[in-house]
Amino acid sequence: MDYKEGGYKVKDLSLADKGRMRIEWAESRMPVLMQLREEFSKTKPFAGYKITGCLHVTKETAVLIETLAACGAEVAWSGCNPLSTNDEVAAALALAGIEIYAWYGQSTEEFYWSIDRTIDKTPHTTLDDGADLIFRVHSAFPEKSADIIGGSEETTTGVHRLRAMAADGKLLYPVYAVNDAETKWDFDNVYGTGQSTLDGILRASSVLLAGKNFVVAGYGHCGRGVAMRAKGMGANVIVTEVKPTAALKATLEGMRVMTMEEAAKQGDIFVTATGMKDVIRGEHFASMKEGAIVCNTGHYDVELNLEELAEISQDARMIRTDNREYTLDNGKKIYVLADGRLVNLAAAEGHPSEVMDMSFANQFQAHLALVRQHEAGEEMPNDVMDLPEELDQQIARVKLETMGLSIDALTKEQEIYATDYSAGT
Repeated sequence: MDYKEGGYKVKDLSLADKGRMRIEWAESRMPVLMQLREEFSKTKPFAGYKITGCLHVTKETAVLIETLAACGAEVAWSGCNPLSTNDEVAAALALAGIEIYAWYGQSTEEFYWSIDRTIDKTPHTTLDDGADLIFRVHSAFPEKSADIIGGSEETTTGVHRLRAMAADGKLLYPVYAVNDAETKWDFDNVYGTGQSTLDGILRASSVLLAGKNFVVAGYGHCGRGVAMRAKGMGANVIVTEVKPTAALKATLEGMRVMTMEEAAKQGDIFVTATGMKDVIRGEHFASMKEGAIVCNTGHYDVELNLEELAEISQDARMIRTDNREYTLDNGKKIYVLADGRLVNLAAAEGHPSEVMDMSFANQFQAHLALVRQHEAGEEMPNDVMDLPEELDQQIARVKLETMGLSIDALTKEQEIYATDYSAGT
């Protein structure tokens, strides 16, 4: 482990050259964020501000980090999941002078130690994926919140919890719900999660998906993306849900819908994407087929109750990277990928750069808005706020332009017609 107090703690600095090549590859696939870097590196709007982040340390995240730094920010970073850090990328960032505390395979104690180091010097803004950084400030360092302008949150689970905090009057500073921007949740969550989850399953198991009964728990944006991609690979998709409208959507989109109790007996591959604990429990594991593969693509590792699985197992061994074989008391074997942590990052590389381009453009814009509002003396409520809809459209427009695509524009007459309530048949 390479460590420099007040500077970094990463696995191995000698990995930096490989990490730099990964980052350069991501840069070539993230034109919107690179355009923001080119534009704002000249004026450096973040000069004098410290931005602290707690987000998966991937090659795409590195492009965001170095964009913030190029635009004047002092940046400190930790990973938001013990198994999602790419050690090569972390080494490259440390060698480039970024304050970073992240390595693959952290213990719970090391995970929170890393977050704490990034807030030893109080940040001006916080950038989260899962809200662990925000929760840590609130629970362990509430006195620092008075000096924090605001924050941003990347993922559905984090936004839900922060809205609950705000409703309870416990949120100590304003937070932008980056997850709720259309150019984030309708692209990153659907197409990013769909592709990267299957990528993780295949890297950890190398199984054939065609013809398999593929169970997706949860049919929100992430679950829908997984189901869509699994169906495209020839799998027979089964969806389990607790929300009637989501179950109905899955049905009308060609998926079979049933309870987890029923699905457990039929599934060959299981993926949870709900954000809820104990989605697959001991009784479900017990009724699964021989050789069933089980994984999670939600943010936290609570969706699979692995304690109950261990209780009905006589043995467990890591049979290949990110693939643990459990032998049940009845002799059946069940395979759990990435020990129940988000399989798309623990066993693969996370979302493709092209979709993270838009998500991280939103993150950049959220912090730019926080800084500008602060400098303008604007008072913001301690609440969870949405980014402006016109910003969504601007990001999407730039993305289309980088893809060489053009779209139509309304004529003056059409603009008038759109709001002319006197126009009839």
